[in-house]
Amino acid sequence: MGRRPVTIGIAGGTGSGKTTVVSEIYRNLAGEGIALLEQDAYYRDQRHIPLEERKLVNYDHPLAFDHDLLISHLEELLAGRPIQKPVYSFETYTRTEQTVTVEPKGIIILEGILLLEDQRLRNMLDIKIFVDTDPDVRFIRRLQRDLKERGRTLESVIEQYLNVVRPMHLMFVEPSKRYADIIIPEGGFNRVAIDLILAKIRAILSEREG
Repeated sequence: MGRRPVTIGIAGGTGSGKTTVVSEIYRNLAGEGIALLEQDAYYRDQRHIPLEERKLVNYDHPLAFDHDLLISHLEELLAGRPIQKPVYSFETYTRTEQTVTVEPKGIIILEGILLLEDQRLRNMLDIKIFVDTDPDVRFIRRLQRDLKERGRTLESVIEQYLNVVRPMHLMFVEPSKRYADIIIPEGGFNRVAIDLILAKIRAILSEREG
């Protein structure tokens, strides 16, 4: 690779609209080549403890993530080498045997709730984005996702939100907003903010081509 990739971190609370922002960047800059690393893929494997105990682990705490592996994978991509991204099962709380090959690209996007909480990751990002959305909207989106995609019950989602997700958001996610270069209210539906981000990405790409 002739130029250093542009690294973009997209953080924000669960259900804030981070994925929509990623989709908009993809849609507008697909020709540049984009690699995506989701923080959720880097949850620590919990297969060493019984399933009932796995359910009690605080998955919204920074220590739930294997950031050492995420950072090493980002370093590999920056060096122009492909990586094997883990595949995590949210039904069994373990990593599966499968991995996904991610090739190095001109743009590398990291997406997750606690990306900006880790100083090591922040230092590796060219653009740091925080997606800011009202708590009630975020909860409804999380509820819909966990019921449809992660095999959870209504009661378990509500209990987890009140006892874990909301306290951890206030303790770790919300304070990390101060590290963002850009704060986007209402996620990918904020056209002005998306256009500003796209312009900044293009400017960095242009500089590195020169």
